Amino acid sequence: MANQGKKPTRRSERALAFQVLYGLSFSPATTEGALRAAYAASPDVADRTDRAENEKSGRHDPATAPQGYAWEVIHGVWKTQAELDEAVSGFSQNWRVERMGRVELTLLRIAVYEMLFRDDVPAKVAMNEAIELSKQFGDDNSRGFINGILDAVARALESGRLSPKGQ
Repeated sequence: MANQGKKPTRRSERALAFQVLYGLSFSPATTEGALRAAYAASPDVADRTDRAENEKSGRHDPATAPQGYAWEVIHGVWKTQAELDEAVSGFSQNWRVERMGRVELTLLRIAVYEMLFRDDVPAKVAMNEAIELSKQFGDDNSRGFINGILDAVARALESGRLSPKGQ
């Protein structure tokens, strides 16, 4: 059923972004069209969108015109994944990105994306949200691992060793 005018919270949007990006870690999207299709195929997106209502009102299907914070994060992480992985790798001592768990890596990519590319998300908020999502999707060791890397990223941003990219 459609979301009756109530705007989803940023936390729920991050959770949706995590779920789509986590799925893409198994079956990567190589084109923006494939990324849009993966987003539209998410059950949470279908729950939020009443396709019949969209057709009546003339709005576009989410597969062709995705929108909202979740999509912005999904698209941003997808576009900047190599840069995000380089940043994560640079702050993860003795851990190559290829060896990290997919849950942890996906959460790190989202948080580092928000820290580097989103002017509207303070670093502390990005860190806290990643830790909260790790409680929902990760194991007991995820929180400390994620917190350690994100804390190092935040310190590098504060000291100027790493510069935010903005949008």
